[in-house]
This record gives sequence, C-alpha cells and structure tokens, in this order.
Amino acid sequence: MGNNHRAALDTALAYHHAWTGHDFDQAITYIADDITCQAPAGHLQGAEAFRGFMEPFARILTSSHLVAAFGDDTTAVLMYDTDTVPVRDAPAAECLSVADGKITHLRIIFDRVPFEAARRAATGQALATE
Repeated sequence: MGNNHRAALDTALAYHHAWTGHDFDQAITYIADDITCQAPAGHLQGAEAFRGFMEPFARILTSSHLVAAFGDDTTAVLMYDTDTVPVRDAPAAECLSVADGKITHLRIIFDRVPFEAARRAATGQALATE
C-alpha cells in the first residue's frame, strides 16, 4: 500500500471533526457535488440535498464523542455518540465512500424514534404506538 492507505479515513475524520465542531462550511468542502446519501429518512442526491439534511442536525448538536473509526483508501466507517438539544445520547454510524478526497457516498444509521418523540412533545402531539 502506498501513502494513501488511509485516504478515506482521513477525509471522513476531517469531515466529521468539521461538522461536529460546528463548521459546516468547512465540512461541506469534503462532500462531492454528486454525493448519494442513504439515511433513515430516505435517499438523498447531491450536495445541496445533503446539506439540507445534515446542516440542521449539526446546528442542534451540543456534543459528540467518536467511538471508533476505521478505513482504507476508499472506504471509512465511523461510529459516534452525539448529544443534541432535543435528544441526549443519540448514537450513529456512517459508512463513507471517498474518491479524490471527496465523500461520494454516505450511509448513515441512527434511531429516528427519539427525535420524532421530541418533535411531537414540542408540538404537543402524541407519539403513535402500535
């Protein structure tokens, strides 16, 4: 392996540290214009759609702790814990594909239920139970 054996991990960590440090303008510099993103809410296409999804979350972030990070020259996996204004203890994981220093695909996994419950509580709506 050459010097780029951690290229994806380095890019993923730079992106992660930027958005968790409340510098989303810096974070978006690591995102490819044609990024695809798989999130619990569905599929996103393009940097503008991705920013519309991720930036509001970055704004409500109060703290973040990186649990683990692994990667090679094309793929990185990050696992982290976050605290946000509406939800404390919101763990997440991301699998990121990187090409030429840009994140081209990001799959993010997190539990939407606590965020939906917080949203409903703030608006006085009952959470649907099955």
